[in-house]
Amino acid sequence: MVLITLEGIDGSGKSTLFSSLQHSLSDIGAVFTREPGATWIGDQVRRAIAEEVDPVTEALLFAADHAAHLESIIRPAIARGVPVISDRYTDSRYAYQWATLEAILPDPLAWLRNVHNGWTIPPDHTLLIVLPVEVALARKKESGKKEHFEESSILEKVQQHYLTLAAEEPSRFLVVDGELEKEELASFAEKAIREWCESSRSLRRW
Repeated sequence: MVLITLEGIDGSGKSTLFSSLQHSLSDIGAVFTREPGATWIGDQVRRAIAEEVDPVTEALLFAADHAAHLESIIRPAIARGVPVISDRYTDSRYAYQWATLEAILPDPLAWLRNVHNGWTIPPDHTLLIVLPVEVALARKKESGKKEHFEESSILEKVQQHYLTLAAEEPSRFLVVDGELEKEELASFAEKAIREWCESSRSLRRW
């Protein structure tokens, strides 16, 4: 089993990459999933984001969606021994809610980790896409979609939080340039994921 996650700020190209990988990696039998959105609770999270509920409520809704995601999709896939590739996972919550809770809690990251402690499943590998925030926002402007997270000041914090998390676990994170051409980024990610899956199979045989 290998649990692989894709992370990055809004506008990083993460979701486009995720869609591309579903086609290019269709032969490996992976479960492709996402947070939020894979469960009915994810729909409520999207509603909470749109209505801009208070940050603590929002964070706990994200955690509830994660719990349902684990129960309905992640754990069953792991039990079957198939790879799982998720568009966003716990690191998104840590990076984003860390930023939104800074004015409310003295140590948001510790609080978020405590909320998840004992029941979440950590990823084996995480591909983190980074790029200048102004480039990400320009892409979002072109798409015409915007959420309250998508402000320059917030995304700067979020990306720095991602990089802090990556520095804590360099063996798990693979940081990649989000300004690469889509085809180059997709090819790079596909190769890395195939290697991770093959390594996981080799370890199981051993």
